[in-house]
Amino acid sequence: MNFRTDLAMELEEQHRPEQLSGITSEDETVGNLQINRIKITTEEAAQKIGKPVGEYITVTVPPFSDDVTSANDEIEAMAQQIQHLIGDDKGLALVVGLGNQQITPDALGPKVAEGIIATRHIKGEVAEAAGLSHLRPVAAIAPGVLGQTGIETGEVISSLVHDIKPSCVIAVDALASRSLDRLGCTVQIANSGISPGSGVANARKELSQKTLGVPVVSIGVPTVVDGTTLAGDLMQGREMMSDEQIRERFEPRGAMMMVTPREIDLVIQRAAKVIALAINRALQPQMSLDDIVYLGE
Repeated sequence: MNFRTDLAMELEEQHRPEQLSGITSEDETVGNLQINRIKITTEEAAQKIGKPVGEYITVTVPPFSDDVTSANDEIEAMAQQIQHLIGDDKGLALVVGLGNQQITPDALGPKVAEGIIATRHIKGEVAEAAGLSHLRPVAAIAPGVLGQTGIETGEVISSLVHDIKPSCVIAVDALASRSLDRLGCTVQIANSGISPGSGVANARKELSQKTLGVPVVSIGVPTVVDGTTLAGDLMQGREMMSDEQIRERFEPRGAMMMVTPREIDLVIQRAAKVIALAINRALQPQMSLDDIVYLGE
């Protein structure tokens, strides 16, 4: 059954039997973390799989809702992957927290933006006096959503990029997955950009190097599964029904439903903290994680 997902790993698994050229996938284990790296190198493969050309790194971590132990390994692993995608440029980085903070499954981006150490305004003698002259300039914003502001997120970010001229944009958003098993324990990091609202089937203007003129790294955690996708996934193998029969039974009402875990508040709170620390660590690699935690408090 065709399912809706924002995870390149799930799309690659779906198309793997076709042995498509232009797509490579490799896995590695780092401690208790599983890291999957997918590269889409041709437009033909991109159209087939439904994801733009680029590199997609998926880090599978212990569930954010259950794990109360130190997350240092997860933070360091994610920071390394973010550094890999943003490259060696040390210019201004703009971190964008996408989503609606008033809706818990969609609040990941704004919560991450709150935890980013903004340093763009610390300059000159002030930076010297505070011992912060070595820090990379960073700006962070949570622009809200169209229904709150009347302004497209893409318009806000385009204007900011034009005005402050960052060397890269890091965009954080909630995603949708096919499987409940990947909710709240999967982090996707990619360099192909992102379409705000895609996780809840309300995609807006994409944020990418093509639209903004600077590299865009996206980071997301799946927090929802759409109703029809979940129903079809659960029913396959249990009832002899075709894809069309499943869709006829669950749509249109099923297509309007998004399913999220009941512990979603914990997922968002802990995932946002870990991702914010990972971004800070990636942007300020000369600082220890302890110093980053202290500076962010």
